[in-house]
Amino acid sequence: MRSTTRCLIILFVVMLASISLVGCGDARTFDGDRAMEHVENQCDLGDRSVGTEGNAATVEYIADYLERYGWDVEYQEFAYLGRTLCNVMGTKGEGPLIILGTHFDTRPVADRDPDDRAASVPGANDGASGTAVLLELARVLDETATDQATITLAFFDGEDRGDLNGWPWCVGSSYMAANLEEEPEYALVVDMVGDADQEFFYEWSSSLWLQEKIWGIADELGYGTIFRSEHRYVIEDDHTSFLQQGIDAAVIIDFDYRYWHTASDTPDKISADSLQRVGDVLEKLLEEEPF
Repeated sequence: MRSTTRCLIILFVVMLASISLVGCGDARTFDGDRAMEHVENQCDLGDRSVGTEGNAATVEYIADYLERYGWDVEYQEFAYLGRTLCNVMGTKGEGPLIILGTHFDTRPVADRDPDDRAASVPGANDGASGTAVLLELARVLDETATDQATITLAFFDGEDRGDLNGWPWCVGSSYMAANLEEEPEYALVVDMVGDADQEFFYEWSSSLWLQEKIWGIADELGYGTIFRSEHRYVIEDDHTSFLQQGIDAAVIIDFDYRYWHTASDTPDKISADSLQRVGDVLEKLLEEEPF
């Protein structure tokens, strides 16, 4: 009975989100406020770690939204350590392949939380923010982008269980990268991009030419103080899965996020303006300078 009630609540949230996002106008330019709604809607689904009802509801939320805007949707289901995972991919366009990816799952325990390490992680930034940016791009990208390239928006499951019960990081993207039928020109990953106190640096393992291209676009848009052209981190993230397959890849991530893997990673720590900046850069990349 409790499981049935939970499922009905999840279904109601997804339906309400669909009505809200479709009913607030459809101007085809990236809207940080709409992206912020996606963050809030995902968090309303609760725990979205691998194997949960919230995770399954997020898969359907993503797929429904992609289909609404004409993307060809593929579910990539696979098993890992006794659990079933599901990547979601939306593809549109003609030409060389570009993969734009993010993870949608959340960490099952807040192991960096100072008060309750057993709590689940709401994942407003770590999971929902990148997913929100890609979903808003799914709405706004048109023939300007898709006449130049085949674009796959990839939403990875199982990124965030690393170092828990024998799990590595980036399980979903590793599976996708190892099973590609066509090699992309590059893969670009966005993760933890919504922090209200936003700042991005080069990541050491990422393809430098791709970082320079993205950071150059950001500078053209007036975001040079946010996208800092200097290295700071070495991070294993979903871009790593593609690099390991010999594919050029990079990650956009704000790793100086104090609420990472805590129960305080909630929507009030996220800014629509931050989502807007990332969306502006990616929209310009894909519509004007994809290669």
